Amino acid sequence: MLKSQPRHFRDRLQTPIQYVKGVGPRLAKLLEKKGVLTVEDGLYFLPRCYEDRRLLKKISALRAGEKETGFGEILLSGMVFFQNRKRRVFEVLVGDETGKMTLKWFHGNERYLKERFKKGRKLIFSGEVRWFNYQKEIHHPDVEIVEGDIEEDYLNFKRIVPIYSETEGLYQRTLRRLMKNIVDGYAEELTSRIPEEILERHDLIGFSEAFRRVHFPPDGESLEGLNLHRSDGHRRIIFDEFFFLELGLAVKKRGMALETGLSFRTDGRLAQTLMNQLSFALTRAQEKVLSEIVEDMEKPHPMNRLIQGDVGSGKTIVALLACLRAVECGYQTAIMAPTEVLAEQHYLTIHRWVEPLGVGVALLTSNIKGSERGEIYERIRRGEVRIVIGTHAVIQEQVEFQRLGLAIIDEQHKFGVVQRGLLKKKGGNPDVLVMTATPIPRTLAMTLYGDLDISLIDEMPPGRMPVETKVFPESGRGKVYRIVEEEVKKGRQAFIVYPLVEESEKLDLKDATQMAEHLRKDVFPEFRIGLLHGRMKSNEKEAIMLEFKEGNIQVLVATTVIEVGIDIPNASVMVVEHAERFGLSQLHQLRGRIGRGRFPSKCILLAQYRSSEEARVRLQAMERTNDGFKVAEQDLELRGPGDFFGIRQSGLPDFRVAQLIRDAPILIEARKEAFRLVEEDPALEKPFHRDMREVLVKRWKGRLELATIG
Repeated sequence: MLKSQPRHFRDRLQTPIQYVKGVGPRLAKLLEKKGVLTVEDGLYFLPRCYEDRRLLKKISALRAGEKETGFGEILLSGMVFFQNRKRRVFEVLVGDETGKMTLKWFHGNERYLKERFKKGRKLIFSGEVRWFNYQKEIHHPDVEIVEGDIEEDYLNFKRIVPIYSETEGLYQRTLRRLMKNIVDGYAEELTSRIPEEILERHDLIGFSEAFRRVHFPPDGESLEGLNLHRSDGHRRIIFDEFFFLELGLAVKKRGMALETGLSFRTDGRLAQTLMNQLSFALTRAQEKVLSEIVEDMEKPHPMNRLIQGDVGSGKTIVALLACLRAVECGYQTAIMAPTEVLAEQHYLTIHRWVEPLGVGVALLTSNIKGSERGEIYERIRRGEVRIVIGTHAVIQEQVEFQRLGLAIIDEQHKFGVVQRGLLKKKGGNPDVLVMTATPIPRTLAMTLYGDLDISLIDEMPPGRMPVETKVFPESGRGKVYRIVEEEVKKGRQAFIVYPLVEESEKLDLKDATQMAEHLRKDVFPEFRIGLLHGRMKSNEKEAIMLEFKEGNIQVLVATTVIEVGIDIPNASVMVVEHAERFGLSQLHQLRGRIGRGRFPSKCILLAQYRSSEEARVRLQAMERTNDGFKVAEQDLELRGPGDFFGIRQSGLPDFRVAQLIRDAPILIEARKEAFRLVEEDPALEKPFHRDMREVLVKRWKGRLELATIG
């Protein structure tokens, strides 16, 4: 199927798409917009849905409330005004011998729609049928212009038909013709190399056959199974993606287990001294997680553990007790946080707790410069500083540890695998402890952190009050201000959070700087109002936080710089402006700043009335639950893993077909098989595993350090 294929493309799957029969430079440019650059990309460009065209219904037979597919001729088309000429809609009236119905587009390019939907053309249309003014209609249907004789067009009719994602100038009929050429010419080249016994155990079909069936389903396929990505073909391709992901993680984890590390054996005297001085005891969940960490730290190979816990569950104290075990054995520890505010908060808390025990602590951020920075570097190098707390500054080349034994990374999802690796290289195979307050659904944790052991703090310290969350429209602003006023007059404190630091010409959003001034002058003249944002200098931020903590500031106006690490037990109300602009997990983090005292707290989400349907669903989810894991599941479902927290940063391969939530059962099956195989053959050295090793290295392309398989 090649047109003058260049000789150097020995791997036929890497042939540029323009050399496939029927493509050429013009279509190749359009396909590039869809991420299709090579033949392999084309094979993985799977249909987004399917239509049953084995029997096309007449318009009179289409049922309201159902997703239906029909066929008709365009009788009229054009732009129509309604709602007193305030709104425009493009309408196409289609008909057959049994009746008429309307297709509507509420937004779209008018010139393009007029050009495409000309009177007299025949078309296939698909979508949810509804009644309006006694006539059937479909809003924003999937549409395909029909040319030629339906009876003889076996690629586009008389079968279950694949529907691909389009771009202007690249339509379904063209896509199907191209995909047929690609599947017929290249599907046989696809290899998976998963051992036969695993395929048999899970009743999985051949890899090439899976692509043939997914692109052009045979007659016996279930339309529902295809559209839900549960057909045999989909299941085989998804299993393959998950299996090689988990194989990479299993090899990496096994490699870590084989490394020689540090063994911290101590009676925990320092940790116990600290606990005796604190005014609280650990919860059962904290004790359980600490015992898992202690057990890991005593082993002769490096610890690689993730502590997961909702906001306020007490991860920091557990991490600090681990630090003290390393310090007691003569080692240094490093704590890396994603923001200066969080690093400063950790420093303020930790140095107050441990310096009386004779443990030196230093803060290292990009704001610390000149001679002060040089002095900190020297103290770290000499080993005088036992606990280094900082941002990315901790992994700069100039930072030399005398004896790094434990590296702790807070809010791991804000860092990539590269930063984790750089921090680890600062010592001789130190133990690594990763913390996150972003609750990660189990399926995502298995992919993001599949090379780590996971500990869960699933219990809140006693006395924490649930936070009541309410969404208010802009018209409720006055009521919101009264709630803040009532809380402050009771002696409590309030946060008011804005998405921007300063006014923006591009975005019509309220900003923290101007609003702090407005609140101070016009809304709460009797209250002391402070301002905190990421552009302030470190000492300014520290001074503001100290004043707020001591109650000298009653209302703190801030940006999301306060998202993590701020602990003000007296704060009982938080207002989030333009809440529709924030992700669910971020809103949950912000909400975690209140409800830390022994009195009821309120989180108020002020949203603009024009917010999207997805934003409304997000905000309603916040009203329904305080459970971080339920919030995270909803967030992952709404946004998908790519946006959940920048998975592209994590060094994991991208999924072309698999989806973590939808395909979680397949992920679990694939993980078991991958880990079992690596248990039996850690370096994939057996003759029948060597091909699989090549596929693994090719898929990962060096994004994880798979040292054990070369």
